[in-house]
Amino acid sequence: MDQFEAVETRGDNHVGGWVTTTDAARVWVDVHGCGKPMVLIHGWTMSSAFWKRQEALAEQCQVVTIDLRGHGKSDSVLRGHSVPRYARDVREVLRALGLSKVMLVGWSMGGSVVMEYWREFGGDLLSGLGLVETGPAPMSGAPWNVHRYRGGDVAAMKADLQTMVRDRRAFGERFVDAMFLSGEAPAHARRWMLVEHLKVNDHTATTIYEDYVQRDYTGVLPTITAPVFVAYGRSRHMCFGPSTGRYVAGSVPNSRFTILENSGHLPFYEEPAAFNNALGHFLNLLP
Repeated sequence: MDQFEAVETRGDNHVGGWVTTTDAARVWVDVHGCGKPMVLIHGWTMSSAFWKRQEALAEQCQVVTIDLRGHGKSDSVLRGHSVPRYARDVREVLRALGLSKVMLVGWSMGGSVVMEYWREFGGDLLSGLGLVETGPAPMSGAPWNVHRYRGGDVAAMKADLQTMVRDRRAFGERFVDAMFLSGEAPAHARRWMLVEHLKVNDHTATTIYEDYVQRDYTGVLPTITAPVFVAYGRSRHMCFGPSTGRYVAGSVPNSRFTILENSGHLPFYEEPAAFNNALGHFLNLLP
């Protein structure tokens, strides 16, 4: 526990391996490059593979990606699928790698993990945060929230999960398509993204989704004293988009807000050069 077990390398710039959490779940971690550490947290039923276009940032910093428990290469355990447990897993990874002054970046559900980390641990081990296409309260009835479950529509959430369980592949294809600005994923992206989605078993997918979408971090945002990088796309077919981004950026004391005009829910994948430039510039401003 609190140790990184390296088991694979790729060239001189990458090492991958395991961190075993305090409740005995093995979490997969990839480390690219060296320098200022940036840790990237993926979204619901996704994996660290979604950050592959951010590996280029390893030329200027250390890029660390984590497969949340039950996702990607991490152990498919049936326990611990809550945002607070995921946040504790992240902290245990940071400690196992001996990291400090970390920029912690979360996309979609990963943003909730980042906000929960701040709620539980404050700025310990951190220099800054990144919130990418994430919603602080997916069921909020506030005007800025464009999530499908706006206003607390638990029935719609449960119906969506039932649809998912009935046909994971069909659900996954629609889900992946909706993440792109055009509403249709490129064929090669749909193939590998669907594979990552299907790695997550039904129990994990439903349990963490019900936990995640019913949480509310609107009260946490004003307490964040660290600098925050806020990046959103246009998201015509899926949450969250500019209105949520403006709310998030306006709720934290020190933010830098970027809209990626030609992206949907995946600005870091659809516009990697623009995203990486903005993120890299922000990182350079951190102590």
